[in-house]
Amino acid sequence: MHDRGGNILMAKIFCVANQKGGVGKTTTAVNLAAGLARIGQRVLMVDLDPQGNATMGSGVDKRQLALSVYDVLLEEASIKEAAVLSDKCGYWVLGANRELAGAEVELVTLEHREKRLKAALLQAEGDFDFVLIDCPPSLNMLTLNGLCAAHGVIVPMQCEYFALEGLTDLVNTIKQVHANLNADLQIIGLLRVMFDPRITLQQQVSDQLKDHFGDKVFHTMIPRNVRLAEAPSYGLPGVVFDPSAKGSQAFVEFAQEMVVRAQRMPTTAKSEAKLASSA
Repeated sequence: MHDRGGNILMAKIFCVANQKGGVGKTTTAVNLAAGLARIGQRVLMVDLDPQGNATMGSGVDKRQLALSVYDVLLEEASIKEAAVLSDKCGYWVLGANRELAGAEVELVTLEHREKRLKAALLQAEGDFDFVLIDCPPSLNMLTLNGLCAAHGVIVPMQCEYFALEGLTDLVNTIKQVHANLNADLQIIGLLRVMFDPRITLQQQVSDQLKDHFGDKVFHTMIPRNVRLAEAPSYGLPGVVFDPSAKGSQAFVEFAQEMVVRAQRMPTTAKSEAKLASSA
């Protein structure tokens, strides 16, 4: 991506993270990647979860990977060497498999262990418009690599009472990483997923989020949708599996909102030291 002066522009790097499991994190990562690809963006999806669900859900067989994010973190391969293009989905995938589970132990003894992914992405500068990182649900060395590499965090969350408690933990984690390891890190926005407006509690929690976080809450809401839930069993994001489904259309709309929000982001978030100050 170049500006009018011909300079290479930095890719916008976003973690999709939530310390609470089962909130549709991987579904968000792969469908946002597919939505961005659909509207003409060059996208790299980085799978940092040893389960490899984002890899498989992008039409890439994790068992057949010659090189993976594991090799990149150990500096045994570059992103250009390890990433594979998912022809069906239209974006690149830096995949993960069970091998990645051992990376955390190996990283502990290495220098700059929390910034390995950031260094690798710098070498691929100019190749992508967006990099999306699917993080594990726990805060570990892999998640820390994602947070240190990112400009911001996209937080998918269900509008349920306990989701608010998990959000407080995540905001505190992001503040700590912002203060100690990555001054560019900020919360980009909260994405309401699996939303059913007929459930009064969900509407109440949604209103609470908007009151508390204001414009940090994305305008787009992802509805509870059967086709989105079915898509992973076919190894595809819902956006590709059934583009006409309401959930798929919502993710394309979300991708458009992300492009606009990314364009408004400062080149560095250091000026935005009020990271998650509303939390």
